[in-house]
Amino acid sequence: MIAPPRVGVGSAFGSCGELLQGVTAEHDRDFLVTLPIARGAVAVFEPDPHRHVVTVVPAHKTKSGTLARALLARSTVLRGGVLTLLGDLPEGKGLASSTADLVATARAVADAEGREIGAAEIEAELRGIEPSDGVMYPGAVAYYHRDVRLLAMLGALPPLTIVTGDEGGRVDTVAFNRHRPAFSGAAKLEYSELLAELTVAVARRDVTAIGAVATRSAELSTVLRPRPHLDATISAARDLGAAGVVVAHSGTTTGILLDEGDPDLPAKIAGAQHVCAHFASTITIDHTWRPAPPDWTAPPRHTAEAVNS
Repeated sequence: MIAPPRVGVGSAFGSCGELLQGVTAEHDRDFLVTLPIARGAVAVFEPDPHRHVVTVVPAHKTKSGTLARALLARSTVLRGGVLTLLGDLPEGKGLASSTADLVATARAVADAEGREIGAAEIEAELRGIEPSDGVMYPGAVAYYHRDVRLLAMLGALPPLTIVTGDEGGRVDTVAFNRHRPAFSGAAKLEYSELLAELTVAVARRDVTAIGAVATRSAELSTVLRPRPHLDATISAARDLGAAGVVVAHSGTTTGILLDEGDPDLPAKIAGAQHVCAHFASTITIDHTWRPAPPDWTAPPRHTAEAVNS
């Protein structure tokens, strides 16, 4: 029996760029590997049984409005209502803000119906809206972002701090994904090898190996988008003793990965901030999202700290 409508709440974490993004050698399909962080989106859906319209707050979150209307059109208990989106992911920076909004929206509407919505159903809804990150799944995942389909679940990442610099501006992810460069067979083979390495590294919670794959992916990303500061940032991160460098392949951010088990972590955070200050207008400190077993369905409270350089 379906419960009567109620105020629904849903959430989703963001991704601090991608640990890896490329093309598989075997099937020539674009993929990425998420870097879940303890920041994200929260959606609240307040049903209104007297109106057949959906009002979205803030109004510019039109994709979330489109998704909510599609879900309501098939609902047997909901008609209209107010969808409010909250969160602390800046837009157009490569932090999966759009996908997080959409996943949180789907979960909020389903919650208002008194049901849970699975990742497969969310994917089916998102496929007609835009390319998406895999933040509907727990932990780090390899994801066919253009196809909006799961490639593989890698698992929870070890505790990492990411000091991220934003070079400014915004990137339209939909427009970015309309263009795909031609990758050589050698490049596709390297991406597949990096994915295999990363899969093992996450399973072993090997921070050094995770950082090495992320750094190589960052270097390869310059084919997609020029990053004049990247070589100097990678060199400085190595001198600092960081685990590696991660980028938002379709965004404006570059991050320095730090192992939270490092006894010199506070000093390295300060050093990473100094490195990022050479190219960034804003510097943010994030932490990897950690599941709270046995519930892997929602991110924890947002814990990012913003530092303006």
